[in-house]
Amino acid sequence: MSNIRIPTPLRQYAGGNTSIPVTGDTVDAALRDLTTTYPDLKNHLYDGEKLRSFVNIYLNQEDIRYLDGEDTAIEPNDKLMIVPSIAGG
Repeated sequence: MSNIRIPTPLRQYAGGNTSIPVTGDTVDAALRDLTTTYPDLKNHLYDGEKLRSFVNIYLNQEDIRYLDGEDTAIEPNDKLMIVPSIAGG
């Protein structure tokens, strides 16, 4: 089972958890498992069925955008991180 690290701003929608075990063999399947367990997270991660552009997902410290995106395969001991983009000026 993989784990997803939840950033501080989203923990209130994930039962206060810092890390959550998820099932699935791809990043997409793991995120779907996460949002099924914690449905309040879905609005913060997805725009409809598409992952929001300002939500960055890392697999073992690699941005999935440089791998196979949400289709990136994951192994049971992999660590996923949700990293929301920060904007400002």
